[in-house]
Amino acid sequence: MADERDGVPLTNLDQEIFPGAAATKRDLIDYLDAMAGRLIPVLRDRPLSVIRVLRGQDQFMQKNLPKYTPEWVPRTKVWAEASHREVVYALGNDRRTLLWFGNQRAVEFHPALATIDAPHRQTHLIMDLDPPPGDSFAVVVGAARLVRQALSDCGLAGAVKTSGSKGLHIFVPLGGDPAPEDVAAAQRAVAARAERIDPELATTAFIREDRHGKVFLDATRAGGATVAAAYSPRIRPGVPVSFPVSWDQLDDVTPADFTVHTAVGLLGDADPWAAAMPAPQTLPGDLVAEGHTIPVARVQAMHEGKRRAKAKREASGG
Repeated sequence: MADERDGVPLTNLDQEIFPGAAATKRDLIDYLDAMAGRLIPVLRDRPLSVIRVLRGQDQFMQKNLPKYTPEWVPRTKVWAEASHREVVYALGNDRRTLLWFGNQRAVEFHPALATIDAPHRQTHLIMDLDPPPGDSFAVVVGAARLVRQALSDCGLAGAVKTSGSKGLHIFVPLGGDPAPEDVAAAQRAVAARAERIDPELATTAFIREDRHGKVFLDATRAGGATVAAAYSPRIRPGVPVSFPVSWDQLDDVTPADFTVHTAVGLLGDADPWAAAMPAPQTLPGDLVAEGHTIPVARVQAMHEGKRRAKAKREASGG
């Protein structure tokens, strides 16, 4: 049976969003509707990528808006250097757009790191903390505290949220007009400093086999990257959401506590992500300078992969 909300036709509302979701399409749309007032501020005027999951298909990330998109969905054009074409991105600026995306089975919302009025200015320094396979959330919490200490030692402060998967995201709002390469460098330096505090717990090793059971401090959320927005649902069993947590609550929660079923009730009228976000801060010069001495992780990993492959071939006589 079809339904309609704010002029947006809604269909197949009683179908499960994806296998193992334990939530229907109606649950997803109800969540997006209830959270619109908190979601829109973190999406506003940022080119939006979404991850959709259609019945009987694998999930996929959608950047370019499909031709059947209603004309009232706000959008912006971005030149994609990699594919040498213009990509038309949606802007998650209003409730109707969120409802329409929900009806399209868009579960995850990944905004760009910059806004359309300043496309080369990343608004936050971001650290993405990933646990090793099979380990508990507690080790990620420990690594987050290392990052917090590294930030504090150079006069910076950030807000923390669950990733909606198994990790944590730390956001530091940036003031001024830092160059993109300086933000990326500062992120590498923060990760390196956090790793030095406790190298047995955390690592900056980009190559998975080099992490040896440690929490990965991912400093690569820069430039054209995206990150799951605060309050975004994730395509995981139970449909958890990326949820703000105060630093002193981290020991008392798990990512599974926050789902499309529970998050709205836990929040009441509050917007803890907005409340926890510190004022914009200027990147310290020494942090940026240190970061510029650290190789870019993806580039370093590519070269190291080639070196290892060559060594393997030579060792086997190939």
